[in-house]
Amino acid sequence: MSFVLIEKPRPHVTLITLNRPERMNAMAFDVMVPFKEALDEVSTDNDTRVVVVTGAGRGFCSGADLESPGRIPGIDGLTVSTIALRSMELLDEVIKAMRRMHQPVIGAINGPAIGGGLCLGLATDIRIAAEGAYFRAAGINNGLTASELGLSYLLPRAIGSSRAFEIMLSGRDVGAPEAERIGLVSRAVPGDKLLEECFELAERIAAFSRPGVELTKRMLWSSLDAASLNAHMDHEGLAQLYVRLTTRNFEEAVQARKDNRPPEFKD
Repeated sequence: MSFVLIEKPRPHVTLITLNRPERMNAMAFDVMVPFKEALDEVSTDNDTRVVVVTGAGRGFCSGADLESPGRIPGIDGLTVSTIALRSMELLDEVIKAMRRMHQPVIGAINGPAIGGGLCLGLATDIRIAAEGAYFRAAGINNGLTASELGLSYLLPRAIGSSRAFEIMLSGRDVGAPEAERIGLVSRAVPGDKLLEECFELAERIAAFSRPGVELTKRMLWSSLDAASLNAHMDHEGLAQLYVRLTTRNFEEAVQARKDNRPPEFKD
């Protein structure tokens, strides 16, 4: 049984599903290693313009698998301390891989996103949640820190520092309606409509210019790391000029509006 499924439900849209529903898609290494490989594979699939990530069954991802964690590759002969470092590095690379993908990634949060599952959700570019989904920074509940896999970096930037502090320090559940209200997700929808909503959004994005979309994703992530407004505006300007001067997209958009038709971008 494959713990990660790759499908193409719509033209230019790839769906990646964490497929271990009996464990609520927990982050066992037997799941995360093929998931990272799937992300790398899809990122270089030139037919894919948008990626949707979801979980099978009733959960998105329940975080660390404490009962059946699987085997970490390449650890023969290492001590426990080094194995711990390698395991965190492997999981960190999953988060970074989603950020590096050429395509926008839509998180279809179909159920609980707990601990590392919350981190996975935050690593996507856009999140849409089923109405029954909820989020929890679980580390603090387990006697650990709530800071893992980029959570203390990503969450404050998504919802603001005060809310992030409160959620991470309390370890409480954040339901989908609240998540929508505070900006953790773009919207909450009925569970049976979740993938359809994500696919419709993916198709809309896929119709735009490929470099325009990819550079917009890069600029948005870059803005979170920008040292200053001036520095970031320089990057934005170069990206805009690149697409404007190396494609005929702007001319096509103007002509399409005159012709009362959707534009057809050839890049």
